[in-house]
Amino acid sequence: MVSKTEEAELNRLESQVDNGGGGAWEYMCLVKKLKVRRSEKVLKHGMSILNDLSKRSSLGPEVWTLYEQVAVAAMDCQSLDVAKDLIKLLRKEFPESKRVGKLEAMLLEAKGSWAEAEKAYSSLLEDSPLDQVIHKRRVAMAKAQGDTSGAIEWLNKYLEIFMADNDAWRELAEIYVSLQMYKQAAFCYEELILAQPTVPLYHLAYADILYTLGGLENIQTAKKYYASVIDLTGGKNIRALFGISLCTSAIGQLAKGRNKEDKETPELQSLVVTALEKDYKQRAPDKLFLLTTALKSLKVSS
Repeated sequence: MVSKTEEAELNRLESQVDNGGGGAWEYMCLVKKLKVRRSEKVLKHGMSILNDLSKRSSLGPEVWTLYEQVAVAAMDCQSLDVAKDLIKLLRKEFPESKRVGKLEAMLLEAKGSWAEAEKAYSSLLEDSPLDQVIHKRRVAMAKAQGDTSGAIEWLNKYLEIFMADNDAWRELAEIYVSLQMYKQAAFCYEELILAQPTVPLYHLAYADILYTLGGLENIQTAKKYYASVIDLTGGKNIRALFGISLCTSAIGQLAKGRNKEDKETPELQSLVVTALEKDYKQRAPDKLFLLTTALKSLKVSS
């Protein structure tokens, strides 16, 4: 994740280069280092370096890295002829390179030649079965074609090999949620919470899914995870506070006639209502009445 300081430096350099103040190479290096995607700027400023013989020559071997970076940006911008020319130069310089092979497969993908791109990626994987980029390209290609089941299949295969890739788990979870496959999405968030137990976002998403699944046990567990979000954020997550209110109301309805241990105690809910009222008084006092009405409708007001 890019820090505010890094983003400020990137924006400063971008403004400087845009205004003709130089520093195009430094800008390109920073974009690559931070792994951000500013394809139009990379294409524009990268080509300005590559089209200038003196600037290009001054880079030495690093120029080939620039060719690769600009080729990817050109594909992003659908400047496919530019990308094709750059990749041809790279292939000429590195005739046996698998890295250039990836770019050629990506170009086929950008052209919409899905079958040819899949064939190229499969061939590359035979030689490098642990290449994460190629596996991810197959997922991206399935999503680009609207093949959601294919994307799920490739992501699951990818995660069998790279189980520690949290971004992939989250991407898979979001696809499952979009298809209302909540049990499968819950499993993904369980993996994420195990890997990064202090990230509030994962606890919150997991709680939302459990609440959506319904049933007394799920909602009781959801309430615990909403409470963990409040703990991790110092009580500053309004969505989690509302989540606890919703869970309290639902548990009250579902636990009627059950054992005493299944029923709710009022202490936590009282704290939640107080926290919500305090926040609304500070941020949106004109909407405090709406909050009070909503909480009364849930029968959880203090």
